[in-house]
Amino acid sequence: MTDDRLVLEPAAPTASERRAIVERARRRGFRRFVLPAREVPDRLADDVWIREATALRPAKGGPPVRIRVVADARSLERALEDGVRAGAVLLTWTHDRVIPLENAVATHRGRLTIWTAVDSAERVSAALGALERGADRVVVPVRSVVEVDRLEHQLDAGARHDLPWATPAVSAVEPAGLGDRVLVDTTSLLAPDEGLLVGSSAAFLFLVLSEAVGSRFTRPRPFRVNAGAAHSYVLRPDGSTRYLSELASGDPLLAVRTDGRCRTVRAGRLKIERRPLVRVETAVGATPRTIFLQEAETVRLAGARGPLATTSVKPGDRVRGVTLPAARHLGIAVDESIEER
Repeated sequence: MTDDRLVLEPAAPTASERRAIVERARRRGFRRFVLPAREVPDRLADDVWIREATALRPAKGGPPVRIRVVADARSLERALEDGVRAGAVLLTWTHDRVIPLENAVATHRGRLTIWTAVDSAERVSAALGALERGADRVVVPVRSVVEVDRLEHQLDAGARHDLPWATPAVSAVEPAGLGDRVLVDTTSLLAPDEGLLVGSSAAFLFLVLSEAVGSRFTRPRPFRVNAGAAHSYVLRPDGSTRYLSELASGDPLLAVRTDGRCRTVRAGRLKIERRPLVRVETAVGATPRTIFLQEAETVRLAGARGPLATTSVKPGDRVRGVTLPAARHLGIAVDESIEER
């Protein structure tokens, strides 16, 4: 998995080594780089910035991103004020970095483009996930081609672990006629207690388990999640959602286990077919939340006491899922009022 917010800065000692890092990174899907001016390629297929003493200058032209050093609350405030006027700021840190970045995201996200710098791949996840939103751009040094692979591995392993779980009771189960349901076949083997977070509203996503457990008539398919009706949301590793109908081969998805452990997997194949559906309803607070799933013994929700097949789930059973901001724009959580029915 790559993340479009990452900006890689090759930090090897020679130009040939830096070119090798860029080539490996581009093959891995990274597209943004900080490079010395003399090493910027003639054809800029990627977003490239040139490091100067106090700013990053876009190689394609445009306003520079000023670099500001944050040592305390006052210097953070001044840096953000400057960033609002300029439209962007790159925050670097002398001491604490997680809490001040969270403060910046909480108070200024949407008012400017917030850049931050980290010193290693191990710190990337915290920068990308601050307050579940993270910085808009994260500059990370890469010292060798091996570190490109380590960064990719870190991104896969660094998926969200702080999901807000809930176990509401099922309030209704009813047939929902024929509908288009989406099978998500991943390029990873999933555990029996592992699956995807899916629902009709992002405000509550149900944990739909894999088909790693078969039936008397079918073999296990541990790569598969029979995820639900085509209109449903599914959660991605960066905290955004996507409609099941919009998924494509290669898309990263957040695989979650019932104990809360998370990892990134990729969609390998999608199969959309018309099948009989069942509507499962629960309530978070006073608002009903639903999921439409194929009615079959191998389609299972995570329950508080174990898996619940859609052929046997009933009112009163408790299901596991997560509560998230309901308002979304292109899958990204936004701060606005919304009513979903």
